[in-house]
Amino acid sequence: MTRFAVHRYRDVKWDDPIAIVGFPSIGLAGSIAANFLARSLELEVIAGIASPDFPPYAVVQNGVPLPPIRFYAGGRNCDDTGVRCDSVIVVTSEFMPKIEQHHPLAVALLEWFKENNVRTVICLEGVPFFDPEKGIFGVGSTQAANDIMDKYSVEKLEDSIVRGTSGVMLYEGVMRNMDVLAVLVPARADMPDPRSAAKLMEPLARMLPELKIDTEPLYKEAEELEKRMESHSAAGGNKDSFYG
Repeated sequence: MTRFAVHRYRDVKWDDPIAIVGFPSIGLAGSIAANFLARSLELEVIAGIASPDFPPYAVVQNGVPLPPIRFYAGGRNCDDTGVRCDSVIVVTSEFMPKIEQHHPLAVALLEWFKENNVRTVICLEGVPFFDPEKGIFGVGSTQAANDIMDKYSVEKLEDSIVRGTSGVMLYEGVMRNMDVLAVLVPARADMPDPRSAAKLMEPLARMLPELKIDTEPLYKEAEELEKRMESHSAAGGNKDSFYG
């Protein structure tokens, strides 16, 4: 069984925080979006998760080595608009958990959220392009989570599969009566997709209107990646050499 150790860097307490979780998925959309959100809001690292079963690397930020999974947080500065909460916690990582790690990781996160008074969890996910006309859609674990989708114009997904840690958190949310909402965006599977990550910011901006996030750098990065791919294809290169 995977062993997790949660280390606290700061002992902070909020009455009603909201959690946003972004792990690697299709196009790395969730991870890119969560990391971008944490940087743009200048959130502080408050905790991290380490395990001997995780890939052996440290993420170095501002000269500080951190574990693969990090928790960033900060208080909200709003006029009681958007989703009810007094602070924002962003959880992110760059590695894809192994199949056997998804369930214990999801449970560990939900238990940590409960201990820290989190009422609402928003999971950011990239999914394959199965419908070019499809926009952002979502799945909720409770009626309250579905109400959030209705209020902030996230189309409800009726029949599909949500994979990974987000999928486990959804059905665990049903069993625990926790408000878990997965926001899904179609993304490219052949390369990192900053464009899809930027689109994930759109519903977040409606839910948390004080988040004045400039997504232009993500769209610019997407254009540069697409140009590199086109140039590489025209030169007769292959995907492996592009990434290697």
